[in-house]
Amino acid sequence: MFAQPGALPERQGRTVRSRSHHFRGSLGRFATGVAIVTFDGATKRHGITVNSFTSVSLDPPLVLVSIARHTRAHDELAGRPFSVNILGAEQEALARHFAGQPGVEPVWVESPLAPRLARVLAYFECKPWAAYDGGDHTLYLGEVVDFGYRSGDALAFANGRFTTIPESQLGVEDLL
Repeated sequence: MFAQPGALPERQGRTVRSRSHHFRGSLGRFATGVAIVTFDGATKRHGITVNSFTSVSLDPPLVLVSIARHTRAHDELAGRPFSVNILGAEQEALARHFAGQPGVEPVWVESPLAPRLARVLAYFECKPWAAYDGGDHTLYLGEVVDFGYRSGDALAFANGRFTTIPESQLGVEDLL
């Protein structure tokens, strides 16, 4: 039997924090890829690990990233070009580095629009399109100006930990 949307198991003393924790845990069951948003801020270069990234439109080519308002670089991203770097399975240390656990030195690829990271599984260089209030996040849309990819397994995040999504035998681009 399925619970009603938003319903929680009956428990005495459930607090707002426990509801929030349960909501976050429920969202964590959805496996996502792992990406790093990179850009040049007013005073330095930034990278932010995200797992909330999606395509929005093919014409024009638009993508969306969701950035938490409490992120140190959040305010500097507004109105700036950025790159979305999709990580390969072997790049977990890079994901952790930009999530606040320094440990590896990133290798940068310079671009006229926005810096990106070397050897990522895919990248999208974007110029700002729009930004929307998303509660405790801001939803940044970018118009894709350049992109590329390589073969390899993808880094994913599910159930509170990193995992791997194996590369399929045949990519969708080969079916077209």
